[in-house]
Amino acid sequence: MKDNGRESKGPRKSFLYYYVMILLITMLLNIFLFPSLLDRTQEVRYDQFEQQLEEGNVEEVYVTTNDEVIFTLRDSQWVNYKTGLVPGVNLYEELKAAGVEAYAAETPTQASPLLEFFLTWILPLIFFVGVGQLLSRTMMKRMGGPNAMTFGKSNAKIYAESETGITFADVAGQEEAKDALKEIVDFLHNPNRYAEIGATLPKGALLVGPPGTGKTLLARAVAGEAHVPFFSISGSEFVEMFVGMGAAKVRDLFKQAAEKAPCIVFIDEIDTIGKKRDGAGGIGGNDEREQTLNQLLTEMDGFDSRKGVVILAATNRPESLDKALLRPGRFDRRIPVELPDLKGREAILRVHARKVLMDETVDFNTIARATSGASGAELANIVNEAALRAVRMGRRTVCQSDLEESVETVIAGYQRKDAGVSKNEKKIVSYHEIGHALVAALQSHSAPVHKITIVPRTSGALGYTMQVESDQRFLMSRDEAFNKIVTLTGGRAAEELIFHSVTTGASNDIEQATKIARAMVTRYGMSEQFGMVALETVNNAYLGGDASLACSEETAARVDEEVVAMVKEAYQKAKQILSGHEEKLHELAAYLLDKETITGEEFMEILNREGAREA
Repeated sequence: MKDNGRESKGPRKSFLYYYVMILLITMLLNIFLFPSLLDRTQEVRYDQFEQQLEEGNVEEVYVTTNDEVIFTLRDSQWVNYKTGLVPGVNLYEELKAAGVEAYAAETPTQASPLLEFFLTWILPLIFFVGVGQLLSRTMMKRMGGPNAMTFGKSNAKIYAESETGITFADVAGQEEAKDALKEIVDFLHNPNRYAEIGATLPKGALLVGPPGTGKTLLARAVAGEAHVPFFSISGSEFVEMFVGMGAAKVRDLFKQAAEKAPCIVFIDEIDTIGKKRDGAGGIGGNDEREQTLNQLLTEMDGFDSRKGVVILAATNRPESLDKALLRPGRFDRRIPVELPDLKGREAILRVHARKVLMDETVDFNTIARATSGASGAELANIVNEAALRAVRMGRRTVCQSDLEESVETVIAGYQRKDAGVSKNEKKIVSYHEIGHALVAALQSHSAPVHKITIVPRTSGALGYTMQVESDQRFLMSRDEAFNKIVTLTGGRAAEELIFHSVTTGASNDIEQATKIARAMVTRYGMSEQFGMVALETVNNAYLGGDASLACSEETAARVDEEVVAMVKEAYQKAKQILSGHEEKLHELAAYLLDKETITGEEFMEILNREGAREA
């Protein structure tokens, strides 16, 4: 449903319509049904009573003290009939002649006025309200859950100090981010130190970085260190189907925060409500989101930071945020929470390993080097996968092989033991993977080979070659980037050299090689034809880094030609390397085909038996 004012009235009209219908039905029941339920006695003439008596239809007869005769008929026992005695007529003789006994009865009293009022008005009203509530809940579920009508409530989760239990000791691999946040914690502990010199606490701090790097964990750690209440709410919770409800939730959130000050308010995925305003307004714009953003800006300007209310927010898309949100006085600080480096990955592995029984021989540095580019969440998953594997293997502790296998599981998926790969295809895959490894090992500026396998994985890979850098790398030269493309083309080059044909097994290699070559031309300025010219812009750097061309169609065509030429050159170099070491290619491929999985040490031992030269 759209958020503009005209269409948001739809649900309210529906509620009014249904309530009116229920009220009309209740009134009809009150007029025609309920009165009949109160009194089921019908009054008849005495001759009609005598006629029923002669026909033998009378079941029972009661004579009251005020000479009223009440009787029931055999075929209508749910209805009573009433008549009066006629002077000069002997009722008891007529009853005796008809064989019907008479019973004495008290004078019937009228229905209680209170009972009559309850049955006539209160009971229908209860019925009306109950049906209305049932209908209201049904409609709310269809329109977004049970909280769809909680207008103006922020629904922020409050974590008390005893419930948080997270400190900076639980956050590893983000030392720079922790240092930037420790000042906020110190201000909340010792506000007088800053007040004496005239310094004020930053109103807001924006945590930016890829998914899984620990932005939410850092925010909760700040609250745990400061021992203050922690409000947590997602940006999507502000978005409502009714215009103005998001702004009301913002007001309610800041009202609660002011009451609990000092405290920390954390808004996750703030880009949901903080996107740049395009000025479209009601013409294709989002009035509700913009009103929510405007209210947030107003509230951040209005509250006093000296009271100790700190606003923390997290996003994966900082480039999409409105500039008014990022100016000084609102989110004063922008704290990067990047992917951890080698030292950070090792520290994160050790933090998560504290909860798991680990073997003393586990080398976390090796695992950290094998997980370049992994986030904190992925590293936590690797440790958990290793623990699960240890249980499956019947061990009480997690060993090195469990961690190494879990790394491969996260990267390439589980092993497919029933893949049914034919012997001929396995042979092709073995040559393909040895082609990658041989080209990598015979080049300079290339990462060492760590493992080669032709065991199929659930990701669809029939095999893979793992290279692990010996140390942390932050820069890549042109030669290193080009040699990486050469290594990627080595598998296809081996297939063509040995089998004189090519297969579809190189599809992922082709994709990666093309991506690197295009980046070298358009972003890294590593092309002699174009030089240091940016021909591409990167969008959403923390969410995959999609790139879009920033050049003319003619230049784009030339870029394509340059990329094709670069990949062809790398492919020819790979073929040249393999042609000069064809004997080693056969020997290593046969060894891999027999073992299915070999380590980098085994590979290098066979390769160096006769002293292969470096390319």
